Amino acid sequence: MTRPALPAPGLVLLAIASVQLGSAVARTLFDDLGAAGVTLLRLALAALILAAFTRPRLRGWSAAAWRAAVLLGLVMAGMNLTFYLALQTVPLGTAVTVEFLGPLLLALVQTRRLLDAGWALLAGAGVALLGFDANGSAPLGGLLLALVAGLCWAGYIVCSARLGRLVPGTGGLAVALAVAALAVLPFGATGAAQVVDDPYLLIGATVVALLSSVFSYGLEINALRHLSTRVFGILMSLEPAAAAVAGLLVLHQRLGPREVAALLLVSVASVAVTVGRRERRPAGNPQGEPPGADLRV
Repeated sequence: MTRPALPAPGLVLLAIASVQLGSAVARTLFDDLGAAGVTLLRLALAALILAAFTRPRLRGWSAAAWRAAVLLGLVMAGMNLTFYLALQTVPLGTAVTVEFLGPLLLALVQTRRLLDAGWALLAGAGVALLGFDANGSAPLGGLLLALVAGLCWAGYIVCSARLGRLVPGTGGLAVALAVAALAVLPFGATGAAQVVDDPYLLIGATVVALLSSVFSYGLEINALRHLSTRVFGILMSLEPAAAAVAGLLVLHQRLGPREVAALLLVSVASVAVTVGRRERRPAGNPQGEPPGADLRV
């Protein structure tokens, strides 16, 4: 297998930067399109772009494959919509910190090590710092939405693994994205329709779709062909920090000491759990979970 020009860890870091920059850009569109409208446009545009490049062959799909694609699409709809709704009131770095509890909880369930209970408490302490700060910049409602997005993220990991076993390549993702867009349509249609009056907004929405879905997914799936999932998980623990940087640079959101402490506690817990997690397969093993099983869109 030909190795990428950029080392696999570099691809993951670029993917992290891409998805968090995309989230920051998405936040700048909320005033014009609404969180649900941006969600709808991101999912729909990403589905169209991926479908154009992958051209999924749907005729040979089994009933199980269709069920897996629909389920993944519904989970993705919930993940993206609740996360963007959380971003309306919660700084990007804080939202991603709370959202990261979803994959962390999934890793804890899969490891079942007594030591991991301590790491779970550490992550919980970090989130408690955010929830108990009455004077902080993150209202409880927004934090709860971010947590729901994190639980959906964990569901995405499981559902994408199942779809990947049933449908080779990335064609299944294009279909799942289309399902997700249809699920969000009733909530985001009014906001997304604003692009008719101001087509310039469509450029921003396309940038979000490319950064947060198309580019990040392509970078991650290529990295996972040369990188163990354990190392991948460790690198993904940088997501909250990357979100904080993107929020600062694009949205001028500054995190206070309490938010930074929470970010560090959740990130350290995630790294510790990932390091201790026993790998059950080599990266890219076609008999195990697909390379895209750990990805988020």
